[in-house]
Amino acid sequence: MANRFYDPGEQRSAKVRDLFAAIAPRYDLINDLQSFGLHRRWKRRLIRLAGVRPGEHALDLCCGTGDLAFALARQGAQVVGLDFSAPMLAVAQTRVPLPPAPAPLNPQWTRADAIKIPFSEDSFDIVTIAYGLRNLASFEKGLREMWRVAKPGGRLLALDFGKPDNRAWQACYYAYLRAGVPVFGRIFCGDAQTHAYILTSLQHYPAQRGVAAHMREIGCLEVRIILLLGGIMTINYGVKP
Repeated sequence: MANRFYDPGEQRSAKVRDLFAAIAPRYDLINDLQSFGLHRRWKRRLIRLAGVRPGEHALDLCCGTGDLAFALARQGAQVVGLDFSAPMLAVAQTRVPLPPAPAPLNPQWTRADAIKIPFSEDSFDIVTIAYGLRNLASFEKGLREMWRVAKPGGRLLALDFGKPDNRAWQACYYAYLRAGVPVFGRIFCGDAQTHAYILTSLQHYPAQRGVAAHMREIGCLEVRIILLLGGIMTINYGVKP
């Protein structure tokens, strides 16, 4: 069955914006429930891979409610959190950061599209995106924008749902996304399609192998794929020369 929040064409951005407006109030709660809290561990792994040095400038794209942006700031980076969803940014702006708390104006929040980043080239030491590349109108444009705004030597990191190589494990994982995850949408958002969207979007996404291939194509060095929980989640890593 088609998912009304997924459109492979010109309406992709508008559909995704509608989706996140619907789920913003319960986004963090549902993430904890559907991942059994593991998304927090996966984000900590990304932060370690980022190798933050105090004073570096970091950009977190599709920042949502701010998990990565706050984590980068706690490591001493000067952070911009960017998202095109006003309701998601509104939640981020009301969150109380965990200790050690970043400075009052760090992170800064910007509303913009991740495929049209409003910053000049060579601006950031670290560019991250978690659960956002799969939702862009073009993941290729998103990666190219990440590359553009990264400084030479800058690290690019993308955390997202993956596609396990093991067919049996992939089948179990897809069954959970198909039958289990939409229940959270039905209970907390009144609409199962808000979370059935995850599987639909993943099926149309090249996942870790396609992202790594495009990272190499645009010129990234040190390209790596970090598999999490057998590949159901992955982190793609690359460095701008």
